[in-house]
Amino acid sequence: MTDQTTPKNPPIETDVVIVGAGPVGLFAIFELGMLKIRAHVVDSLEEVGGQCTALYPEKPIFDIPAHPRIEGAVLIEKLEAQAAPFKPVYHVNQQVTELVVRPDGGFDLTTSKGTQFRCKAVIIAAGGGAFGPNRPPLDHLADYEGKSVFYMVKRREDFRDKRIVIAGGGDSAVDWAVSLPEVAQKVYVVHRRDKFRAAPDMVDRMQAWVDQGKLELVTPYQLSGLVGENGILSGVTVKDFDGGERTLDADILLPFFGLAAKLGPIADWGFAVEKNTILVDRTSCETAIPGLFAIGDVALYPGKLKLILQGFADAAAAAHKIHGIVYPDEPLHFEYSTTQGVPGN
Repeated sequence: MTDQTTPKNPPIETDVVIVGAGPVGLFAIFELGMLKIRAHVVDSLEEVGGQCTALYPEKPIFDIPAHPRIEGAVLIEKLEAQAAPFKPVYHVNQQVTELVVRPDGGFDLTTSKGTQFRCKAVIIAAGGGAFGPNRPPLDHLADYEGKSVFYMVKRREDFRDKRIVIAGGGDSAVDWAVSLPEVAQKVYVVHRRDKFRAAPDMVDRMQAWVDQGKLELVTPYQLSGLVGENGILSGVTVKDFDGGERTLDADILLPFFGLAAKLGPIADWGFAVEKNTILVDRTSCETAIPGLFAIGDVALYPGKLKLILQGFADAAAAAHKIHGIVYPDEPLHFEYSTTQGVPGN
């Protein structure tokens, strides 16, 4: 169920409010539901799924257990289906702007649309917060954005038979360097070093395309300029660190220099924040405020890895701690899902 309407008093009462409807937030619904804990979910985007839906619906993901390869949008569909038996309510296109800790330890929340909640616990699953792309410092870049320069790939088919320049050396650049040669005429990867900050196996897969002649590594180079007119690219100019310059014939530029993210109002809720992340207890993902949890990329603790897999584990840890808040007089006799099953199955 999705609610986009202007709310009316009294406040919505629920066990937990989840702030963020990305993959980790969606899995938290399931983990809570298995413990008979009700949840409402708030997200600033118009659809659930976070970056997987908004930025990378066709990006292949390779580190989900039992799925050697799954696209972002498909992962979200499966997570929604997994959460559906627990009847979550999604409040999209709005942001939680105010959180008040009640004397009894519960919380009152208000969103940018005026939706009000009263709950026993809050889970922040906001990823890196609100996000936008880091843009390369190129003249006339804005003239090409949305026509020949894109910061995300929503439909891989849109790039069929195109000459594509990918700029960057992280996971997104390498992941698309592995995927796009399947449809593109030619792919270049421009990076300022000959080493990439990505999973070694993915770098090996990228090298396989190089060996087949479908991809060219342009290193060590960096973007220098755009060639074209009326927003339509014909080439991308790159320079090495000795001043050498070359122009790559290109129809598309995909700069993957990461996302500039901000926590927004969340950062003012009274817990410790370090480099856009929230410090939490490693065993439960609880913040310094009892009953307030952070999971996924937004959570920070010793040994934390920014993997969806670890975000899923965070959701389970938080749910088990929250059970004691929602049901303080009931001991948790945890059973495997294979033992207790899922409602309706």
